[in-house]
Amino acid sequence: MEPIGVLLIILIFFGIIIISNAIRILSEYERGVIFRLGRMIGVKGPGLILLIPIVDKMIRVSLRTVVLDVPPQDVITKDNVSIKVNAVVYFRVVQPDKAIVSVENYIYATSQLAQTTLRSILGQFELDDLLAQRDKINHELQMIIDQHTEPWGIKISTVEVKQIDLPPEMQRAMAKQAEAERERRAKVVHAEGELQASVKLGEAAAIIQKNPIALQLRYLQTLTEVASENNSTTIFPFPMELLTPFIDMYKKK
Repeated sequence: MEPIGVLLIILIFFGIIIISNAIRILSEYERGVIFRLGRMIGVKGPGLILLIPIVDKMIRVSLRTVVLDVPPQDVITKDNVSIKVNAVVYFRVVQPDKAIVSVENYIYATSQLAQTTLRSILGQFELDDLLAQRDKINHELQMIIDQHTEPWGIKISTVEVKQIDLPPEMQRAMAKQAEAERERRAKVVHAEGELQASVKLGEAAAIIQKNPIALQLRYLQTLTEVASENNSTTIFPFPMELLTPFIDMYKKK
């Protein structure tokens, strides 16, 4: 092969390498932070990006929401209860240039910040508040973490406390407390029922006292119900008040 042909092949080979390094294609959810000789010149994308080989360098940054799982953290609550708490953080990059220039690894930095903030904030609450005020705690965590990540070009959209692991002895104590609370409510309901029943019985007694004949009618109604429901023979004392009119008529004779 002639030297000119070999040279041409080498030039074509290097030309392909240069062109492949000069062309970049970014997706809709990606942005490219461009550095020229070590100096940031701007953010480009999405679409076709042309770079100067060797001179320019591009770093891809995704703008999609990142789901960051915060590992379980040992937390001592305000009332001195040791618990383990894990959470999940949803965030996304809103300023790619700051995310690359202001912090070395924005995902790792956000993870560490979320862990320390989780321990710090939850330690300010008592255990009962942690269990009952999840929404308030989540909102406070989101606001504090977002304030710290704003200089990095990171937006914290949501922070959710996933699980709170209690010590076994605390679980048993809370189970006993819940059982005692259920028993208390049952006794209160029973007492209220007894009170309402006594009020109604008092009203019935007052009515019967004003109308004695009502008691006799109730007595006869009870006899009728017992006779219709039972096949056996039942003996009831017969009130003498029912015979009073007949006795008075006999004496008049």
